[in-house]
Amino acid sequence: MKIGALSKETGVSHRLLRYYEEQGLLTTRRGDGGHRTYDQDAPVVVRRIRTLLAAGLPTRVIKDVLPCVSGSGDALDPCVLGHLRGRLTGLEEQLAELQATRDSLAALLDVTEQATTARNAAHLAA
Repeated sequence: MKIGALSKETGVSHRLLRYYEEQGLLTTRRGDGGHRTYDQDAPVVVRRIRTLLAAGLPTRVIKDVLPCVSGSGDALDPCVLGHLRGRLTGLEEQLAELQATRDSLAALLDVTEQATTARNAAHLAA
């Protein structure tokens, strides 16, 4: 399968397919004239990559996890549990940090708005 056919079948651009290849996620051979030729299972591999990217996994993790993906990409073998748990823990920590930052910003905004309202009221009273 050539890159154009793979792109058409998966909806993934040529550029992104080449990036997946550079990252070691997708294998290719060079055919006559140096054209990329992908295995027949390449569309399944690309869909798996897209599923893992949508789950927030970076390509460096996907490279480790991809051999443990079976089926259409929704079912993962147990060998990926450590990666997935680690990623989920990291996301939960980031969410907690963002929530704390949001709360601090909201409190600062509230205090500033109250002070501004008080100053405006004092100005009007004077």
